[in-house]
Amino acid sequence: MTPSKAEAQPLLIDEETFLTCGVHIGTKQKSKDMQPYITTVRDDGLRLLDVSQTSQQIRIAAEFLNSFEPVEILVVSARQYGWKPARRFAVATGVTCIPGRFTPGRLTNPEMKNFIEPRAILLTDPAADVQPFREALNIAIPVVALCDANNLTNGVNVVIPGNNKGRSALALMYWLLAREMLRLRGDLGIDEDLVESVDDFEAPLV
Repeated sequence: MTPSKAEAQPLLIDEETFLTCGVHIGTKQKSKDMQPYITTVRDDGLRLLDVSQTSQQIRIAAEFLNSFEPVEILVVSARQYGWKPARRFAVATGVTCIPGRFTPGRLTNPEMKNFIEPRAILLTDPAADVQPFREALNIAIPVVALCDANNLTNGVNVVIPGNNKGRSALALMYWLLAREMLRLRGDLGIDEDLVESVDDFEAPLV
């Protein structure tokens, strides 16, 4: 789901904020899947991601996720820097969040005490969140995922390209996704921001 240039819309936030938060900073490794989202390679070998596509894919993801009831959506994050932004996103949008370790069988074993049945899942990183990713594919529910330059995207329905390892990058992407979902729902005005700032979504240093 790579948008064409003809479909490009204004950025959800100014480009400087994307860059300051490091959303564009990818990994040295790249996957063929993510090549369409990579603009260039820095001298140090890091791949740089196209923030205009990040912005556009957040719009697409927000519209897609809003086609479900909030209680039908699960957001997960095995990465520690994703715990707080995922939780804040969940509080803002009303979805369910499982930060940290994902117990195998949560989506596939009805006998499990904490078994849940989402209709869509949002991954912070398809590689780190491999267990819920596999279970989502097993039960055939759609997957939205924040994907870095090295991620494999087979099985991901909506890719949001961006740095899914950095504190500030994760905070901004989750904040923008929450804001866009609420704006589309009419819970926020078209030019209105969340009460919480991007900093409020950012995880502490560990």
